[in-house]
Amino acid sequence: MRILVLGGTAFLSAEIARQALISGHDVTCLARGTISAPPAGATWVRADRSEGKGAYAPVDGGSDDAGWDAVIDVSRDPVQAREALEALAGSARHWTFISSCSVYADHSVAGAGEDAQVLPPLASGTELTMDNYGEAKSAIESWTRELAGDRAHLCRAGLIGGPGDGSDRYGYWPARFARDHDPVLVPDIPADSTQIIDVRDLAAWVVAAAETQVTGALNAVGEAVSFAAYLAACRELTGTKADVVAAPGEWLAAHGVNYWAGPDSLPLWLPTGHEGFSARSNGAARAAGLRLRPWTQTLRDTLEDERRRGLGRERKAGLAAGTEQKVLAAYREQYA
Repeated sequence: MRILVLGGTAFLSAEIARQALISGHDVTCLARGTISAPPAGATWVRADRSEGKGAYAPVDGGSDDAGWDAVIDVSRDPVQAREALEALAGSARHWTFISSCSVYADHSVAGAGEDAQVLPPLASGTELTMDNYGEAKSAIESWTRELAGDRAHLCRAGLIGGPGDGSDRYGYWPARFARDHDPVLVPDIPADSTQIIDVRDLAAWVVAAAETQVTGALNAVGEAVSFAAYLAACRELTGTKADVVAAPGEWLAAHGVNYWAGPDSLPLWLPTGHEGFSARSNGAARAAGLRLRPWTQTLRDTLEDERRRGLGRERKAGLAAGTEQKVLAAYREQYA
């Protein structure tokens, strides 16, 4: 197949290009490449999508105007996504948009499937922020349905983990237990669900879905695993002797600890009302060919990646060592 990846230089899009090459496909990546290059073996078309429809002129219709067997877009910008669709969808035999489970309007119900209500599309002209990420993805889904029609696969990914994850979320906990034997502060949420999909499994399925012409909206998520089981696996994997201090969520939030991701956060911890966010159904995707490796294998590989990158490095998500110590001291002072 002749596959065009709109991207191909960062985490998921690079892994998609890599998996497509491994499967023997002819892969072209359209990307700026300001930080890294596409995988070796891919044809690299340098272009900046922020420059408008002209960015797609070098790949419009593919070589010899034969069209693309598959186009894969990971965008979160509705304007760029629409422009790509307008330029390329007419001649593409299959179109994959990497959407997100953040498009769903309600995250409180565990086990929800693809028929759950989605957020309204982001209004045209609205500035993109992390707060309207779900609405932006919903807008792109709407454009994709309209312009790619029954050739469209809306791949609603959950939290993506594995080697190379630049968000630092899934890797925070194994890295934290491996870093030292000091007490570890955790949210007191043992029964809450965690749910990640390995970037390698997601990428392999995106390619396989293009090969078999899978279409429609499908949740590309991993297996639901309790936070307690996830932490236990982290501890066993690292062989840590560290004590675990479990603090109530309300207390943590009141003392400046953030949910889910970003600075001063405890990753994977979600506020009340998000009980289903990390517990969505993957039944339809698995029936369509999604294959998942054991989550413990992803955890092992993630820890190896964390060790290579440095356990004590400055992170995008999690508590810095000094911050964790201060919060632990405040907790012990109050509850000693």
